[in-house]
Amino acid sequence: MHDITLLLTLSASIWLSPFLAKILRMPTAPVEILLGSVLAYVGLIRHHEYFDLIANIGFLYLMFLAGLEVNLKQITRSPKSTLKKALLFVVALGILAGIVGVLLDFDPFIILSLPLVSIGLLASLAKTYGREAHWLQLAFMVGVLGEIISIAALTILDAASTVGFGIKLAIEMAYLLLFIVGIYLLYRLLHLLFWWYPEFKVILMPRLGTSDQDVRLAMALFFILIAVMLLLHLELALGAFIAGVAISAFFHHEKELESKLSSLGFGFLVPLFFMHVGASFDLGSLQTPAILTGALTITAVMFGIRILAAFYLRTLIDKRSALMVALALSMPLTLQVAVATIGYTTKNIDIITYYQLILASLFEVIIAMLAIKALQAKVKKQSKDT
Repeated sequence: MHDITLLLTLSASIWLSPFLAKILRMPTAPVEILLGSVLAYVGLIRHHEYFDLIANIGFLYLMFLAGLEVNLKQITRSPKSTLKKALLFVVALGILAGIVGVLLDFDPFIILSLPLVSIGLLASLAKTYGREAHWLQLAFMVGVLGEIISIAALTILDAASTVGFGIKLAIEMAYLLLFIVGIYLLYRLLHLLFWWYPEFKVILMPRLGTSDQDVRLAMALFFILIAVMLLLHLELALGAFIAGVAISAFFHHEKELESKLSSLGFGFLVPLFFMHVGASFDLGSLQTPAILTGALTITAVMFGIRILAAFYLRTLIDKRSALMVALALSMPLTLQVAVATIGYTTKNIDIITYYQLILASLFEVIIAMLAIKALQAKVKKQSKDT
């Protein structure tokens, strides 16, 4: 009976959440997270092996969709000054996180979570505001650099918590380095192959036909790279992200493919992931003052260091756009939850710190998305007035 209740509740939630978002005038993602928390608190949804599995797939698929939004050609052809500013933004995040974390006497796991950058939710913003927005393109460029560094840091943290610091950790890092080098060499090889034989793209992904070969190829690549990461004991999110980047890089001419993949993700898998994240937080813990104050402090620092780091972007875009880039990169929801989970399962942090990180990740998504929506509305109003 509990399984049936869970299934019916999740089905109704997926269908109703866009309507609730419209009524509340909020983005859909934070509504789904809040909905998951409330429904878990009243006992309508709970952790279940199948729910956990589909939510994990939803997270990986979100990373896959984020990779689809990356335009490698645009990034590689960007001026060196732009790439330099983007890298300085990421470096500044790390330095500011270390300084502020030490001054506020944060737990090492909290300090590690502060400079994390994840572009998973940028896919949601791109769907809402369009990938053509200049500030969003810059956010993706900065986010890709930050994402790679963040996932590498998460991989090291995950491996260190499992095998400790020693020769085994060095081996894991060697695998990561070899994987990245191998992916780069494969990219160059395929780029050369498709340049000499462009018809090979049509063979792999026919433009006509009823077999949906384009979707089949994309999903095959998605699961193949996840399997490779499982084999190498590396972070699965990196494999999913690279799969999306590969599809975007070599099959960007297939405009309908992105729409098909996005519909599957944002219509089913991604909402389940957001509700699962919400369900992982116990609303009853809000009665503990330390959890709420700690989460608010982490959230304030998370936004503060990004707004300060956006100083390096002021020569590329206007101040308001730089602020939106900072806000867009203030939602490392998936990676922050992963850090909290690793820390708690390995007993490096207590339950209070765990809930602080989870609650802060929820605050960041809700505040950032609402702030971006407000700034965008102000921009539209000013453009109408002029």
